[in-house]
Amino acid sequence: MKNKVAILAAQPFLRGMSDAHLELLAADSLPAEFQPGERILNEDGPANRFYLVLEGQVEIESPLLDTEPRHIQTLGAGDLLGWSWLYPPYCWHFDARALTPVKAICFYGKHVREVCDANHDLGYELMKRVSGILIQRLQSTRRELAECRHPAHGS
Repeated sequence: MKNKVAILAAQPFLRGMSDAHLELLAADSLPAEFQPGERILNEDGPANRFYLVLEGQVEIESPLLDTEPRHIQTLGAGDLLGWSWLYPPYCWHFDARALTPVKAICFYGKHVREVCDANHDLGYELMKRVSGILIQRLQSTRRELAECRHPAHGS
């Protein structure tokens, strides 16, 4: 377990979190791997897990009717993938797929919610961190929508 805690402590999303909180998160974490092109999340699918990307790149997309999915953001090492596990109705709001081979740490959302209900300090820490990710993703989506509306000249 010490090795898991050290890996978690090194992740930007969890940096500075107490060892006690990291141990709670590490208890049920599992390694995950994805191959290029593999779907990791599907919009409207059940959001029952989340990932910390250790290696590789993941593309977050928004499916659009009658067109190719729209790129929202590319995630890499150190990034959090998935926040919908935290908010009812616990379904994904975007698609995500591996662009390269991806190694990640997987956490089960329901279990983490239960741990946070029992340990409000951990819950508060995670909420602050996830809220920061939400703001980043919202801004990325806003930029992509602006680009759709006003594409760069000369492209």
